[in-house]
Amino acid sequence: MAVEHLSPDSGSERAAEVLARDGCVVIDGLAPRERLARFRAEIAPWLDATAPGRDGFVGKHTRRTGGLVARSPAARELVMDPLVLATTKRVLAHATTFHLHLTQVIAIGPGETPQPIHRDQWAFDFFPFPKGFEVQCNTLWALTDFTERNGATRVIPGSHRFDDKLELTLEDTEPAEMEAGSVLLYTGALYHGGGPNRSDAVRAGINITYALSWLRQEENQYLTVPPELARELPDDLCRMLGYARGAYALGYVDDLRDPLDALRGKAASGDAFGTLEQIPERLRRNAGLDG
Repeated sequence: MAVEHLSPDSGSERAAEVLARDGCVVIDGLAPRERLARFRAEIAPWLDATAPGRDGFVGKHTRRTGGLVARSPAARELVMDPLVLATTKRVLAHATTFHLHLTQVIAIGPGETPQPIHRDQWAFDFFPFPKGFEVQCNTLWALTDFTERNGATRVIPGSHRFDDKLELTLEDTEPAEMEAGSVLLYTGALYHGGGPNRSDAVRAGINITYALSWLRQEENQYLTVPPELARELPDDLCRMLGYARGAYALGYVDDLRDPLDALRGKAASGDAFGTLEQIPERLRRNAGLDG
Protein backbone atom coordinates (compact mmCIF):
# COMPACT_ATOMS: atom_id res chain seq x y z
CA MET A 1 0.00 0.00 0.00
CA ALA A 2 1.47 3.37 -1.02
CA VAL A 3 1.55 6.36 1.31
CA GLU A 4 -1.36 8.72 0.63
CA HIS A 5 -0.51 12.32 -0.25
CA LEU A 6 -2.73 15.29 0.60
CA SER A 7 -2.61 18.98 -0.27
CA PRO A 8 -2.38 21.55 2.54
CA ASP A 9 -5.95 22.66 1.90
CA SER A 10 -7.27 19.15 2.62
CA GLY A 11 -7.49 20.18 6.28
CA SER A 12 -6.75 18.54 9.61
CA GLU A 13 -9.90 16.40 9.67
CA ARG A 14 -8.95 14.62 6.46
CA ALA A 15 -5.31 14.25 7.54
CA ALA A 16 -6.40 12.72 10.85
CA GLU A 17 -8.74 10.32 9.02
CA VAL A 18 -5.87 9.01 6.91
CA LEU A 19 -3.65 8.72 9.99
CA ALA A 20 -6.35 6.73 11.77
CA ARG A 21 -6.61 4.40 8.77
CA ASP A 22 -2.97 4.10 7.66
CA GLY A 23 -0.88 5.47 10.53
CA CYS A 24 0.90 7.81 8.08
CA VAL A 25 0.21 10.52 5.50
CA VAL A 26 2.22 13.04 3.47
CA ILE A 27 1.10 16.65 3.15
CA ASP A 28 2.74 18.07 0.05
CA GLY A 29 4.43 21.46 0.00
CA LEU A 30 3.41 22.61 3.46
CA ALA A 31 6.64 24.47 4.31
CA PRO A 32 7.42 27.57 2.23
CA ARG A 33 10.79 27.50 0.46
CA GLU A 34 11.81 30.69 2.25
CA ARG A 35 11.31 29.00 5.63
CA LEU A 36 13.40 26.02 4.57
CA ALA A 37 16.17 28.33 3.38
CA ARG A 38 16.21 30.16 6.69
CA PHE A 39 16.28 26.88 8.57
CA ARG A 40 19.20 25.57 6.52
CA ALA A 41 21.21 28.72 7.20
CA GLU A 42 20.41 28.72 10.92
CA ILE A 43 21.16 25.06 11.56
CA ALA A 44 24.14 24.59 9.21
CA PRO A 45 26.88 25.32 11.81
CA TRP A 46 25.33 22.87 14.27
CA LEU A 47 24.78 20.16 11.67
CA ASP A 48 28.33 20.53 10.36
CA ALA A 49 29.66 20.01 13.90
CA THR A 50 27.59 16.86 14.52
CA ALA A 51 29.43 13.54 14.36
CA PRO A 52 27.86 10.50 12.65
CA GLY A 53 26.25 7.80 14.78
CA ARG A 54 28.08 4.81 16.20
CA ASP A 55 25.70 1.94 15.43
CA GLY A 56 23.30 0.68 12.83
CA PHE A 57 20.22 2.10 14.50
CA VAL A 58 21.23 5.78 14.62
CA GLY A 59 23.32 5.26 11.47
CA LYS A 60 27.09 5.28 11.00
CA HIS A 61 26.67 7.60 8.01
CA THR A 62 23.87 9.64 9.58
CA ARG A 63 24.11 12.88 11.54
CA ARG A 64 21.41 13.72 14.07
CA THR A 65 21.32 17.31 15.28
CA GLY A 66 18.82 18.30 17.98
CA GLY A 67 18.03 21.40 20.02
CA LEU A 68 16.21 22.97 17.09
CA VAL A 69 13.95 25.30 19.07
CA ALA A 70 16.95 26.90 20.77
CA ARG A 71 19.05 27.05 17.61
CA SER A 72 16.60 28.02 14.87
CA PRO A 73 13.73 30.55 14.82
CA ALA A 74 12.52 28.89 11.60
CA ALA A 75 12.25 25.57 13.45
CA ARG A 76 9.93 27.24 15.97
CA GLU A 77 7.59 28.04 13.10
CA LEU A 78 7.60 24.40 12.02
CA VAL A 79 6.91 23.24 15.60
CA MET A 80 3.87 25.51 15.77
CA ASP A 81 2.54 24.88 12.26
CA PRO A 82 -1.26 25.28 12.53
CA LEU A 83 -2.20 22.35 10.29
CA VAL A 84 0.20 19.97 12.03
CA LEU A 85 -1.01 21.00 15.49
CA ALA A 86 -4.67 20.75 14.50
CA THR A 87 -4.06 17.28 13.08
CA THR A 88 -2.10 16.20 16.16
CA LYS A 89 -4.91 17.44 18.37
CA ARG A 90 -7.31 15.14 16.53
CA VAL A 91 -4.96 12.14 16.62
CA LEU A 92 -4.34 12.56 20.37
CA ALA A 93 -7.84 13.74 21.27
CA HIS A 94 -8.23 10.97 23.88
CA ALA A 95 -5.85 12.91 26.19
CA THR A 96 -6.17 16.37 27.68
CA THR A 97 -3.04 17.88 26.13
CA PHE A 98 0.16 17.04 24.28
CA HIS A 99 3.63 18.57 24.26
CA LEU A 100 6.79 18.65 22.18
CA HIS A 101 8.64 15.35 22.43
CA LEU A 102 11.77 15.92 20.34
CA THR A 103 13.32 18.01 17.55
CA GLN A 104 16.09 16.69 15.34
CA VAL A 105 17.60 17.00 11.89
CA ILE A 106 18.25 13.54 10.47
CA ALA A 107 20.80 13.75 7.67
CA ILE A 108 21.33 10.34 6.02
CA GLY A 109 24.60 10.27 4.11
CA PRO A 110 25.63 8.23 1.07
CA GLY A 111 26.36 4.60 1.88
CA GLU A 112 23.98 4.44 4.83
CA THR A 113 22.36 1.05 5.41
CA PRO A 114 18.67 0.47 6.26
CA GLN A 115 17.66 1.35 9.79
CA PRO A 116 15.98 -1.49 11.71
CA ILE A 117 12.20 -1.30 11.42
CA HIS A 118 10.76 -0.06 14.72
CA ARG A 119 8.06 1.89 16.52
CA ASP A 120 8.99 5.28 18.00
CA GLN A 121 6.82 4.62 21.06
CA TRP A 122 9.24 1.87 22.08
CA ALA A 123 11.25 4.74 23.60
CA PHE A 124 8.84 4.53 26.53
CA ASP A 125 10.67 1.50 27.91
CA PHE A 126 8.86 -0.77 25.43
CA PHE A 127 5.62 -0.34 27.40
CA PRO A 128 2.83 -2.32 25.68
CA PHE A 129 0.31 0.46 25.05
CA PRO A 130 -3.12 -0.92 24.07
CA LYS A 131 -3.55 -1.42 20.35
CA GLY A 132 -5.18 1.67 18.87
CA PHE A 133 -4.18 3.94 21.78
CA GLU A 134 -1.87 6.49 20.17
CA VAL A 135 0.66 8.29 22.37
CA GLN A 136 2.59 10.20 19.69
CA CYS A 137 2.02 12.10 16.46
CA ASN A 138 5.29 12.59 14.60
CA THR A 139 6.39 14.73 11.68
CA LEU A 140 9.31 14.43 9.30
CA TRP A 141 9.70 17.55 7.18
CA ALA A 142 11.60 17.03 3.93
CA LEU A 143 14.55 19.44 3.90
CA THR A 144 15.68 17.76 0.66
CA ASP A 145 13.67 15.63 -1.74
CA PHE A 146 13.00 12.14 -0.33
CA THR A 147 13.45 9.38 -2.91
CA GLU A 148 13.76 5.63 -2.64
CA ARG A 149 17.34 5.91 -3.88
CA ASN A 150 18.51 8.53 -1.35
CA GLY A 151 17.01 6.99 1.78
CA ALA A 152 13.38 8.06 2.00
CA THR A 153 11.83 6.92 5.27
CA ARG A 154 10.41 3.42 4.93
CA VAL A 155 6.91 2.87 6.35
CA ILE A 156 4.33 0.10 6.57
CA PRO A 157 0.92 1.72 6.14
CA GLY A 158 -1.60 0.16 8.51
CA SER A 159 1.07 -1.25 10.81
CA HIS A 160 -0.03 1.00 13.69
CA ARG A 161 -2.66 -1.72 14.21
CA PHE A 162 -0.16 -4.59 14.17
CA ASP A 163 0.89 -6.56 17.23
CA ASP A 164 3.77 -5.12 19.21
CA LYS A 165 7.46 -6.09 19.07
CA LEU A 166 7.31 -7.62 15.59
CA GLU A 167 10.56 -8.16 13.69
CA LEU A 168 9.95 -6.69 10.24
CA THR A 169 12.32 -6.06 7.35
CA LEU A 170 12.92 -3.54 4.58
CA GLU A 171 11.01 -5.80 2.18
CA ASP A 172 7.85 -5.24 4.27
CA THR A 173 7.99 -1.46 3.79
CA GLU A 174 7.20 1.28 1.29
CA PRO A 175 9.29 4.45 0.72
CA ALA A 176 7.63 7.70 1.80
CA GLU A 177 8.81 9.69 -1.21
CA MET A 178 8.12 13.43 -1.18
CA GLU A 179 9.51 16.75 -2.37
CA ALA A 180 11.35 19.25 -0.18
CA GLY A 181 8.87 21.26 1.88
CA SER A 182 6.47 18.35 2.25
CA VAL A 183 5.90 16.64 5.59
CA LEU A 184 5.30 13.02 6.55
CA LEU A 185 3.03 12.59 9.57
CA TYR A 186 2.98 9.23 11.31
CA THR A 187 1.92 7.85 14.66
CA GLY A 188 4.16 6.47 17.37
CA ALA A 189 2.79 2.97 16.71
CA LEU A 190 3.68 2.91 13.01
CA TYR A 191 6.45 0.48 12.05
CA HIS A 192 9.06 2.41 10.04
CA GLY A 193 12.77 3.09 9.60
CA GLY A 194 15.25 5.20 7.69
CA GLY A 195 15.96 3.89 4.22
CA PRO A 196 19.35 3.00 2.72
CA ASN A 197 21.04 5.85 0.86
CA ARG A 198 22.30 4.52 -2.47
CA SER A 199 22.83 8.00 -3.94
CA ASP A 200 25.78 10.39 -3.77
CA ALA A 201 23.84 13.09 -1.86
CA VAL A 202 22.58 13.60 1.70
CA ARG A 203 18.90 13.07 2.44
CA ALA A 204 17.93 15.51 5.19
CA GLY A 205 14.70 15.68 7.16
CA ILE A 206 13.47 17.60 10.20
CA ASN A 207 11.96 15.26 12.80
CA ILE A 208 9.52 17.06 15.13
CA THR A 209 7.51 14.82 17.41
CA TYR A 210 4.59 15.43 19.79
CA ALA A 211 3.50 13.15 22.64
CA LEU A 212 0.88 13.01 25.35
CA SER A 213 1.74 15.48 28.09
CA TRP A 214 1.81 12.85 30.82
CA LEU A 215 4.71 11.06 29.11
CA ARG A 216 8.31 12.15 29.54
CA GLN A 217 9.88 14.02 26.64
CA GLU A 218 12.62 12.23 24.73
CA GLU A 219 14.51 15.51 24.27
CA ASN A 220 14.66 17.40 27.57
CA GLN A 221 13.26 20.75 26.49
CA TYR A 222 13.87 22.47 29.85
CA LEU A 223 17.64 22.07 29.40
CA THR A 224 17.77 22.13 25.60
CA VAL A 225 15.92 25.46 25.65
CA PRO A 226 17.34 27.16 28.78
CA PRO A 227 14.95 29.30 30.86
CA GLU A 228 16.64 32.55 29.88
CA LEU A 229 15.80 31.82 26.24
CA ALA A 230 12.37 30.33 26.98
CA ARG A 231 11.37 33.60 28.70
CA GLU A 232 11.81 35.36 25.37
CA LEU A 233 9.56 32.95 23.46
CA PRO A 234 5.78 33.29 22.91
CA ASP A 235 3.47 31.73 25.49
CA ASP A 236 2.02 29.15 23.10
CA LEU A 237 5.47 27.86 22.17
CA CYS A 238 6.55 27.77 25.84
CA ARG A 239 3.50 25.68 26.69
CA MET A 240 4.32 23.32 23.84
CA LEU A 241 7.85 23.00 25.26
CA GLY A 242 6.31 21.77 28.51
CA TYR A 243 5.64 24.90 30.54
CA ALA A 244 2.07 23.77 31.09
CA ARG A 245 0.32 21.21 33.26
CA GLY A 246 -0.02 17.89 31.52
CA ALA A 247 -3.28 16.91 33.20
CA TYR A 248 -5.18 17.88 36.34
CA ALA A 249 -2.18 17.84 38.70
CA LEU A 250 0.93 17.10 36.64
CA GLY A 251 3.76 19.58 36.38
CA TYR A 252 2.71 22.39 38.69
CA VAL A 253 5.35 24.43 40.56
CA ASP A 254 5.61 24.95 44.34
CA ASP A 255 2.32 26.55 45.57
CA LEU A 256 0.25 25.13 42.71
CA ARG A 257 1.66 27.67 40.29
CA ASP A 258 1.12 27.22 36.59
CA PRO A 259 4.54 26.37 35.03
CA LEU A 260 4.33 29.32 32.64
CA ASP A 261 3.63 31.68 35.55
CA ALA A 262 6.68 30.29 37.31
CA LEU A 263 8.81 30.82 34.19
CA ARG A 264 7.56 34.42 33.95
CA GLY A 265 8.12 35.04 37.69
CA LYS A 266 4.44 35.43 38.55
CA ALA A 267 2.87 34.49 41.87
CA ALA A 268 0.38 31.66 42.25
CA SER A 269 -3.25 32.55 41.58
CA GLY A 270 -6.01 31.47 43.95
CA ASP A 271 -7.74 29.32 41.33
CA ALA A 272 -4.67 27.61 39.90
CA PHE A 273 -6.40 24.24 39.63
CA GLY A 274 -10.09 25.06 39.51
CA THR A 275 -12.64 22.27 39.74
CA LEU A 276 -12.29 18.87 38.14
CA GLU A 277 -15.15 19.73 35.80
CA GLN A 278 -13.28 22.80 34.54
CA ILE A 279 -9.91 21.17 34.04
CA PRO A 280 -10.13 19.66 30.52
CA GLU A 281 -11.41 22.89 28.97
CA ARG A 282 -8.99 25.07 30.92
CA LEU A 283 -5.93 23.00 30.08
CA ARG A 284 -6.81 22.85 26.41
CA ARG A 285 -7.32 26.63 26.37
CA ASN A 286 -4.02 27.25 28.14
CA ALA A 287 -2.23 24.98 25.69
CA GLY A 288 -3.84 26.75 22.72
CA LEU A 289 -5.62 23.57 21.61
CA ASP A 290 -9.22 24.78 21.70
CA GLY A 291 -9.31 26.09 18.15
